[in-house]
Amino acid sequence: MTCPLCSPTPHEILWLDDFCRVVLLNDEDYPAYCRVELLAHVKEMSDLAPQDRARVMKVVFAVETALRTALNPDKINLASLGNKTPHIHWHVIPRFEHDKHFPNSHWGQAVRESHTSLLNAQTKQALADNMGTLIECVLGSS
Repeated sequence: MTCPLCSPTPHEILWLDDFCRVVLLNDEDYPAYCRVELLAHVKEMSDLAPQDRARVMKVVFAVETALRTALNPDKINLASLGNKTPHIHWHVIPRFEHDKHFPNSHWGQAVRESHTSLLNAQTKQALADNMGTLIECVLGSS
């Protein structure tokens, strides 16, 4: 079975280096849903060297910060499961009290209809720019 995260991504790349990438999933119910994906095929965080674990988390937290700054969500959900795709990746999902599933998991039972729209090009660019600045800042302090 081919790992989908080892292939070129079909998603919009917001940030990329030689270690990981941040993609925007363009989910119709969660338009700013991002995923931090390790480029190497590694199954578990504990399989990484300690400095690489820290690097992944610095990127995850920078993405969270950029999303909070841009969108002011009620909550950010962070998740790393990998049961279906055993390749290190982190879901970074801005949540709002009016979203389709809140307060449940976005994978859970919907509690209302969704009334969201995808991010426009200007918002995506501003998000990507801020995200890049934050990531470069935290990685530069390694």
